[in-house]
Amino acid sequence: MDAFKGCFCSTKTSKLPRDEDPIILASETPFTVNEIEALHDLFKKLSRTIVDDDLIHKEEFQLALFSNSSKQNIFSDRVFDLFDAKHNGVIKFGEFVRSLSVFHPNASEEDKITFAFRLYDLRQTGYIERAELKEMVLAILSELDSTLTNDAVDSIVDKTMIEADLNGDGRIDPEEWKDFVTKNPSLLKNMTLPYLKELTLAFPSFVLNTEVPDYK
Repeated sequence: MDAFKGCFCSTKTSKLPRDEDPIILASETPFTVNEIEALHDLFKKLSRTIVDDDLIHKEEFQLALFSNSSKQNIFSDRVFDLFDAKHNGVIKFGEFVRSLSVFHPNASEEDKITFAFRLYDLRQTGYIERAELKEMVLAILSELDSTLTNDAVDSIVDKTMIEADLNGDGRIDPEEWKDFVTKNPSLLKNMTLPYLKELTLAFPSFVLNTEVPDYK
């Protein structure tokens, strides 16, 4: 958690592959060049937490988010899987920026809704089933150090399924999810990563030095 707080001094992001170039990343995401350079400093710090190889491993990711690299949690595992776009067990800088962009204040609501859907679609079937919804509710409660009785959790899950599963087939498809979230916009606030969101919201106050003129 602490790794996502504080000030980060900008350094030149030279020798990066083309798909990780700040200008290219800025053209593909809501981030500006300055913000991406700040993110590169953050990425380097995180990628050297356990193994100094300019890659973020799952243990480093969990340590940064939850201050515990060994704690097993479906929520943190699923978030890592979504960031690891190439599914090779590590996160490269380009993946980090593109995945993190959904938490930017200027990211589209549609992107946020899609990310939240993929987060809950644990088995990647294209649907959110009741069991998956319950697993994620329990995982999020665990991360918040909150506890509810099993009956209370079942009540939350059942209520969500009744409201979201419009065709009554026992699962939530992407369109039903979009409709449900549109009617309950506060859900997006509850399904963000608070420390990452805090980082992106802090960007406007960053004092950065870059040789590339900022734009967007």
